[in-house]
Amino acid sequence: MASLRGKKKTPKTGKKRQRARRVRIGTPDPRLTPAAGIEALREADRVLGLTDSLDAGIGPVKERNRGLSGGQLLLSMASAQLAGEDFFVGLDRRRRDVVGQELEPVPTPPSTTAYGIAKRFTPEHLAGIEAGVASINTSMMDLLPLVRRNSLLKVATIDGDATDIEVYGRSKEKAAHAYTGALTLRSHIGFWAEAGIPLAAELMGGTEDPRSNAVHILDRSIAGLPEGVQQIRCRWDAGYFAGNLAKACLERNVEFAIGAKRTGKVMAAAAGLGRYTWIPTIGMENTEIAVIDYLPGNWPTDENIVCIARRTRVAAGRIPSARARKRRTISKHQIALALEGRIDEVDSYSFILTNMDVSTEEKLAEIEFWYRHRTDIEELNKNAKIGTALRHLPSSSFSANGVWMWAGLLGCAISAWIQEITGIDHGNGRGRRTVKTLRRELFAIPGRVTRGAGTTYLRLPPGPNLLTAVLPKLQGLPAPG
Repeated sequence: MASLRGKKKTPKTGKKRQRARRVRIGTPDPRLTPAAGIEALREADRVLGLTDSLDAGIGPVKERNRGLSGGQLLLSMASAQLAGEDFFVGLDRRRRDVVGQELEPVPTPPSTTAYGIAKRFTPEHLAGIEAGVASINTSMMDLLPLVRRNSLLKVATIDGDATDIEVYGRSKEKAAHAYTGALTLRSHIGFWAEAGIPLAAELMGGTEDPRSNAVHILDRSIAGLPEGVQQIRCRWDAGYFAGNLAKACLERNVEFAIGAKRTGKVMAAAAGLGRYTWIPTIGMENTEIAVIDYLPGNWPTDENIVCIARRTRVAAGRIPSARARKRRTISKHQIALALEGRIDEVDSYSFILTNMDVSTEEKLAEIEFWYRHRTDIEELNKNAKIGTALRHLPSSSFSANGVWMWAGLLGCAISAWIQEITGIDHGNGRGRRTVKTLRRELFAIPGRVTRGAGTTYLRLPPGPNLLTAVLPKLQGLPAPG
């Protein structure tokens, strides 16, 4: 029994006196659930055909056609992650929410069952997830307003990036120590930036070079886009600085922008005084850009590929420390002069190789500004690690970890799909909530489930929440077909 101190007036004197207020824990209410917003996911499954599309892409995982299918397993794991669970055992906690199971799109399996099925996934099954995502993207496009649909089909930007996921335990298959010393695996992702949807992904060993399969990720990402896209662009950072990737983009009629490594040749090319016309960038102070005379030796020479240099003036007193990565963007000669007090400012350089049109100053500034929005995929990595559960990989099995990775990415995709078709992202993708925010405001909302006259009611706590806005919109949308 707990006691809380409270104040109560005596009837005679009217003076306040301290009195213990007793609080008793009553009988558990079986009608309560901590995740009433999962009903929105069930409606999204009906509207977009999530389970059916994933099952069609994955195909049979088990020899006997009984129990959960591959698509149902993946959706149940994504649902658990969206509700805040971050290990396989979290599926058992979701199963104990009896009334919440009535709101789930598919029954939540026990953790042991989920793990056993996940280990059966082959690379072909994992590739089938991408085919399912592509089918869902097509269903989503049919539900969007005409203006938004045309905007997404006009230009589609694919961002490619890899992120390290720290793991623990020597039994993790293909885990390796990264340059930081941490034991890691690596997820390599192709991302549709405008829609906020991961299109392709592959789990790699901790020290595998993402350039080895960058072309495959590009092809699989292109296959995941809906039909009717007029122009495809892609953005890659300097970790993908390779001529074969540029050639692959040219062969596929894809406009590209790839970060260039700061070699001695490109730094020397950028230092030519008076040779280039430098113009201000969009939205960055003390920063200018110019097209410089540089092209790596193994890159195509007759495809109108240019190099954009960006330089930012940095005060001598604000030069990064010797261990900082940004210090490598500054010439060693300038650093030495600044440390001796002979100059007051230094230039920090970065470079982009692109085949896009930069024939005017306006177009040049717009392309550099567009490339700077590669942070979209950084936001996806953050969402997958903080919003869902890709901050770790819970199994020793590489196959099971691949399914876990895709469950986290599917949770990010579900967040984007729901916000797109309900219009709560302002209709332009830039007002999109993070997965963590959506979990707090939509999925992980406590509620009481009651029934009356053949209708199920969700009694929510007072105060604003997204479920009251999202659920009616989803219920008003037709199912696919």
